[in-house]
Amino acid sequence: MFSKELTELLFQVIKSWQVIAVTIAIILYISLVNYAARAHHKPVSVSKIKPKKQKKSKDAKPDSKTPAEPEITNQD
Repeated sequence: MFSKELTELLFQVIKSWQVIAVTIAIILYISLVNYAARAHHKPVSVSKIKPKKQKKSKDAKPDSKTPAEPEITNQD
């Protein structure tokens, strides 16, 4: 597929110190940016105190177990 000269040239380019140095620099830069992003968005520490329970509101729906009161009508 590739000619012998092209593969030799490709290996020479990959093995050159400039390509290796730039690759290492990019890897270090990306790891530094990831570290800064994780440190900046650190979640707020959760307190060990139990949260207060919410009180039921007066407008809450009645339980389905209790039957509804029948409506009484006067038939005169």
